[in-house]
Amino acid sequence: MGNRQSNGWVKNIYLYLPAFKSRNFRLFFSGQTLSLSGTFMTQVTISWLIYELTNSAWLLGLTGFLQFLPTLILAPFSGVLSDRWSRRDLLMLVQVLGIIVSLSLTILSFLELVNFWLLMIVSILGGLLKGLDMPVRYAIVIETVDDRADLSNAIALYSAILSSSLLIGPALGGILLATLGAKYCFLYDSLSYVVALLTLAAMRLQPTPKAVTSSTNDTWQKLKEGFSYVYNTLPIRVILLLLALHGLFGISYTTLLPIFAVDILKGGGETLGFLSGAGSVGSLIGCLYLSLRRKVLGLERLMALCPIAIGIGLIAFALSREVWLSLLMLVVVGGGGMLQVSCSNTIVQTLVEDDKRGRVMSLYSLAMIGTLPLGNLIAGSLAQYIGAPNTTIGSGIVCLLESVWLQGHLPLLTSWIVNRTSHNFQNNTVN
Repeated sequence: MGNRQSNGWVKNIYLYLPAFKSRNFRLFFSGQTLSLSGTFMTQVTISWLIYELTNSAWLLGLTGFLQFLPTLILAPFSGVLSDRWSRRDLLMLVQVLGIIVSLSLTILSFLELVNFWLLMIVSILGGLLKGLDMPVRYAIVIETVDDRADLSNAIALYSAILSSSLLIGPALGGILLATLGAKYCFLYDSLSYVVALLTLAAMRLQPTPKAVTSSTNDTWQKLKEGFSYVYNTLPIRVILLLLALHGLFGISYTTLLPIFAVDILKGGGETLGFLSGAGSVGSLIGCLYLSLRRKVLGLERLMALCPIAIGIGLIAFALSREVWLSLLMLVVVGGGGMLQVSCSNTIVQTLVEDDKRGRVMSLYSLAMIGTLPLGNLIAGSLAQYIGAPNTTIGSGIVCLLESVWLQGHLPLLTSWIVNRTSHNFQNNTVN
C-alpha cells in the first residue's frame, strides 16, 4: 500500500515536472542548487563586510563592478568553448577552481586575516569563474533531459535553481552573519562546491559532436559568427537588449541593499539577509508558475509585463521605511525579474539553432550578467551623491520605459515563436 502511494506521488511529480524524469537533470538540479546558494551567500557576505569596513556606497559599487567585469570579458569565449568541448568537463573544472578560491578565503577568515583588498581580489576571482561557467550552465541544460519535449520545463526549473539559491544563500547567510560570523558563510560555500563537483561526476551524458580545432583564428571566427547570428536574428537581439537594460537598471539595486538595511531601515546583518532573500521568494513563485506551463507561445506577452512589476516594485521599495513593506516590494521585484529572465531564456532556447546554442547562450549571459558591472558602478556612484532611495527610484522609472519599448516588438516575437515551434513539432513528428 505504501509503495503504491509512493509510486503515485512520484508519477504526479513527473506529470507536472517532467524534467525530473531524467536522472542527469535531477543530479544537476540538486548539485547546482547547493553550489549557487553558496555563491550568492558569499556575494552578500562580501558586500556586508566591505560596507562594514569602509562605510562607502561608492566602494560597494566599485566592488560590484569588479566582481562582474571578468564575466563581461570571458562570457563570449566561454560560449565558444561550450560549443567545442564537453560542457560537463568545463563545469567540473570551474568547480575545482571555485573550491580553491573559496577554501582559501575560508582559511584566511578563520585566521582573521580578511581585509578590504582581499575581499576585492576574491570578488574579481569570483567574476572570472562566473564568466567561465554561466554560459556553460545554460547550454548544458538541454543535455540533461532525455526527452527534448521536456526542455521548456527543464529551463523553468533551472530558473528555479537560481531563485531557490538566491533565497537560501542570502537568508542563511544573514543568519550565519548574525550568529556565527562571516567565516562560516565562506565555509558553507566551500562545501557546496564539493557537492556540485560530485553530482557532475555522477552524470552520464550522451556524447555530442563538437567541432574541435586549436586555431586561434577559428576561435575568433566562431566568436564573430555568434555575434553576427544574434545581430541578424531580430527577436533574439531584442530579447538580449531587454536583458542588458535589466542588468543595468533592474538588478543593480542589489548592490545598495547594505545601505537600505543599515541606514534606511536601521537594521543589521539579519535585515540584509531578509532583504536579499525576499526577492528570491518572488522569484521562486514565478519559476513554479513557469514550470507548470507547457507552451512557449504567450511567454513574450508575459515578458513584456515584467518590467512594469519591477519598476513599480523598485519605486515603492525606495520610498518604504518599514521592513515588512520593503520585503513585500522586493518579492514583487524578484518575481518580475525572474519571470523576465526565465521567459527570455525559454524563448531564446526555442529560437536558437543547436550548433550555435553555446555561443548564443554566452551572449545571453553577457546581456544578463555582463551589464551588472556598469550597473553596479552607476548605482554606487549615484547613491554616493543623490542617495540610495533616489537612485532606486530612477532605476524603476527606466524599467517602466522598457515595457513601453518592448510592446512594439511583440507581434514580431509572436510570429517567430509560432514558426519555430511549428518547425520543431514537424521535426519531432518525422523523427
